[in-house]
Amino acid sequence: MRMTCPNCGERDRQEFYYSGDALALRRPAPDAGLQAWDDYLHNRDNPAGDTRDLWFHEGGCGAWVVVNRNTVTHDISGVILAERAKR
Repeated sequence: MRMTCPNCGERDRQEFYYSGDALALRRPAPDAGLQAWDDYLHNRDNPAGDTRDLWFHEGGCGAWVVVNRNTVTHDISGVILAERAKR
């Protein structure tokens, strides 16, 4: 799979570290309870179809990017710097 970093251009997926759903990784409050923290740390959805994911360009510029992609076809419809992404 190839991804286009907004800073570096087209790169191989192996330069990036997948960090999960860009909208679901919201840290619970410190007093949220054990179940909320367990879900945050260990449980992730695994959808088939369109997703909006957070990736880190660890083999390149070090940018966090939000990637719109399809998990079935691996088609990427957009990549934007995370700091510019709307939630």
